[in-house]
Amino acid sequence: MDKVKVYVRSILLPVVVGLVVGGLTSQFIAYNDLVKPVWAPPGFLFPIVWTILYVLMGVSFGILESNSLITKEIESVYYVQLVVNALWPVFFFVFEVRFFAFVWIMLLAVLVINMIRRFYDKNKLAGLLQIPYFVWVIFATFLNYAIFLLNRGV
Repeated sequence: MDKVKVYVRSILLPVVVGLVVGGLTSQFIAYNDLVKPVWAPPGFLFPIVWTILYVLMGVSFGILESNSLITKEIESVYYVQLVVNALWPVFFFVFEVRFFAFVWIMLLAVLVINMIRRFYDKNKLAGLLQIPYFVWVIFATFLNYAIFLLNRGV
């Protein structure tokens, strides 16, 4: 498969997963109705940031795939973290189990660290491109916990 097709497929997969999850959960997302900490970003920022992160995720995977660096372990951690990522808004917004979502996003952070390490071991750029994803997941973890605390009695 030529490199352009590899990159297009690699980028489209996480972007489409994000779009599908966003579409399925959008009717349940009441971010503006939640009590949030003062440092919480405005709601319109989330789809922008996630789209960028999904593209970077796809580019990283594309780098590895186009250079025949994909192993079963890399493939597993990549797809597992993508599924864990996709389920977080379901737990947080649809089922409103915000403490469970907090634990779930901590699992995602561990998976992202593992993914970064494995990507970096094969190709430094592929690993480094995932640093913004990790930073955002850590930020989202703190935001998730703060929202959980602020909305417990609401």
